[in-house]
Amino acid sequence: MKSKKIAYCGLLTTVALLLSYVERMLAIPMIVPGMKLGLANITVLIALYLFDSKTAFSISILRILISGILFTGFASFLYSAAGALLSFTIMSLCKKRNAFSVIAISILGGISHNIGQICIACIVVENIKLFYYMPFLVILGIATGFITGIVGDKTIHYIKH
Repeated sequence: MKSKKIAYCGLLTTVALLLSYVERMLAIPMIVPGMKLGLANITVLIALYLFDSKTAFSISILRILISGILFTGFASFLYSAAGALLSFTIMSLCKKRNAFSVIAISILGGISHNIGQICIACIVVENIKLFYYMPFLVILGIATGFITGIVGDKTIHYIKH
């Protein structure tokens, strides 16, 4: 691994942790309890486009693990991991097809992240009725995915040029 790539990966992981921390401190009233903007996903999106799926996956997992240890407990770790794993899988598969823009991939990542989290929530609380939140989660996933997609797209363009 080249030293430049290692430096970028360290920087992206650190930025992801900082964004996770800032996001936890923001008190944004959301329709769905625990809903976040997904700012840390920007770094995973950037890594997916600047490097490869394996590198982006490593950054995502490191962020989840370190954030879970530093900022949250095990329950929050489960929700983050479920959402991030599904989101990453969808984003990675869509990027390989080369048929989607950065913003579209980010939107699909936002939606799938919410689906992953609601699935784990249904398992944890043993209540399938949590799927009633799904329409709100899809709308919020589109909105947050669009925002993070724009930021990610601009950042990728800036770094590449």
